[in-house]
Amino acid sequence: MEPHVQRVAERDGVLYADDLAVVAALQAGDEAAFLSLVEAHHAAFVRLARTYVPSPAVAEEVAQETWVAVLEGLDRFEGRSSLRTWIFRILINRAISRGHRERRTVPFSSLFDAATDPDEPAVDPARFGDRPGGWPGGWTHFPRPWDEVPETLIESKETLAMVREAIDQLPPSQREVITMRDVDGMTAREVCNVLGLTETNQRVLLHRARSKVRGALERYLDERA
Repeated sequence: MEPHVQRVAERDGVLYADDLAVVAALQAGDEAAFLSLVEAHHAAFVRLARTYVPSPAVAEEVAQETWVAVLEGLDRFEGRSSLRTWIFRILINRAISRGHRERRTVPFSSLFDAATDPDEPAVDPARFGDRPGGWPGGWTHFPRPWDEVPETLIESKETLAMVREAIDQLPPSQREVITMRDVDGMTAREVCNVLGLTETNQRVLLHRARSKVRGALERYLDERA
């Protein structure tokens, strides 16, 4: 069953045979199929739940509760979305409920509208201006090329910890989307389906989040140059 589970984790769509095979195995009590599904998604469950709840311990509890809910709700899976989308929706619903109980403000990405939400500059406006030989309002301070940074510094534990901290400091809706896209490797379509976002909103949230994390990373690396 493990190959089926792996393919489910990589694909998004409606009524895939792989999804139905996994569900049938779970309903038949196939422990190996369940363990493979947990291995594929549990870490992502905890990361995403942490967006909504106040501590890693609570996020772990939400993830565990979600797996129980998945097993209890298998009869309700109709194949209208991918299995991964379905189980992540269960996770988010439980995380939101737990976040309310823990009195933490939770992200409502579905309420974000790129057409009406206040615009945020993707790059610090201080980087632009007039300089001799340049375009009026053009770049005055270019982003630092990554190929000039030692690979050992980029891949160090300290740098990765800084990136995680930068993500944690993002507005909730941006943190939610970048976690799903860039940390857990979900597709844009999956994120839209799970969170109920339009393609435009998902794209704007991800762009803003990536820009802020890149800026934080650039400042960190400049300090250590």
